[in-house]
Amino acid sequence: MSAYLRRVVDSELDELMPSLPAIAIEGAKGVGKTATAVRRAATIHRLDDPGQLAVAEADPARLVAGVPPILIDEWQRLPAVWDFVRRAVDEDRAPGRFLLTGSATPLDAPTHSGAGRIVTVRMRPLTLAECGVGGPTVSLRGLLSGERPAISGTTDVTLADYAEEIVRSGFPGLRDLGDRPRRAQLDGYLSRIVEHDFVEMGRRVRNPAALRRWMTAYAAATSTTASYETIRDAATSGYGEKPAKTTTTPYNDILQRLWIVEPVPAWLPTPNRIHRLGSPPKHQLADPALAARLLGIGVDGLLAGRNVEPAIRREGTLLGAFFESLATLAVRTYAQAAEASVYHLRTRGGEREVDLIVEGESLRVLGIEVKLAGAIADADVRHLRWLSERIGAALLDALVITTGREAYRRADGIAVVPLALLGP
Repeated sequence: MSAYLRRVVDSELDELMPSLPAIAIEGAKGVGKTATAVRRAATIHRLDDPGQLAVAEADPARLVAGVPPILIDEWQRLPAVWDFVRRAVDEDRAPGRFLLTGSATPLDAPTHSGAGRIVTVRMRPLTLAECGVGGPTVSLRGLLSGERPAISGTTDVTLADYAEEIVRSGFPGLRDLGDRPRRAQLDGYLSRIVEHDFVEMGRRVRNPAALRRWMTAYAAATSTTASYETIRDAATSGYGEKPAKTTTTPYNDILQRLWIVEPVPAWLPTPNRIHRLGSPPKHQLADPALAARLLGIGVDGLLAGRNVEPAIRREGTLLGAFFESLATLAVRTYAQAAEASVYHLRTRGGEREVDLIVEGESLRVLGIEVKLAGAIADADVRHLRWLSERIGAALLDALVITTGREAYRRADGIAVVPLALLGP
């Protein structure tokens, strides 16, 4: 068994558990929630075990009894657990009592949100820094400080290495597998979503092939703001009459509840200092390896710029889109640790676009462009300069994430950082 890889979320839990009575760790299946939580628990209830689930259904109160911290793994299989934990916290708010892990948000929501009792922490697939790829020399938290820290560091990670990391996956259990076993595991993961997870969420899939086509079209839309109508058209092209929106809309809803789809929301600052901002989200799957597998493309195809079907209009190559997805995963993980939120910016006509906006305290932001390039020219930073002109001091710092070898600051103050050198 592979050694445990310390996660960025471990530092968050180190800060939160000594002060909070109950924490829910949520994220897609396979991201490592249980492995992280088990290391901190004294009492463990695994609700994905049919025997333990049957006992819990008969006597849910026993789940909140035992030596703390008490871990309730896959709590969503018995949604009533949420309210039992909430009431137990109302009776005793001692810190570090409960850890809950969940791979889905139940359609039958608990009767109470848990606000003030249960704090939710999101867990995502492994970032490059967590995998030990590269070696961070630039801190996202430091960039959010507004102090414009010095930027330095070098890496040997190449473009081919990034392509390999995209298909290798950030799911811990897949990292050490060979190419063919990993592809088989990813295929099984995707099949389970279609054939089992939707059913467990209370949504019967009448046409599994149509759902699989929609997921493939969504994968083709990675790092774009394509409309859901465009995705629906791409998913049904060549298959006769396309299904109604009432059929395809639940696809997106359930996939978000399963933490498989995680679109990047549009940044709409208040007060609005930029006119004509667009509001569509930018599409991302939980792990770019899922998108690559849905489209049936590997490292060689990505590096060769091979076309895939269905085709979704985009700027640049599919490798560029997946590299942005890999960067987005890292930025989201590091931003969460810094108590910041991640958005994207695009004007309605698409004239201006900033790939990622990280919003920290007092609505001040870090602007990030992601470029599939080793060298950065003035044209690559024009949107970041435009953003600086529009919001002035509200821009804490500006950054270009690249596939290059060296981190540095340009003469105009914009940081240039290879993805392998970016860390929390």
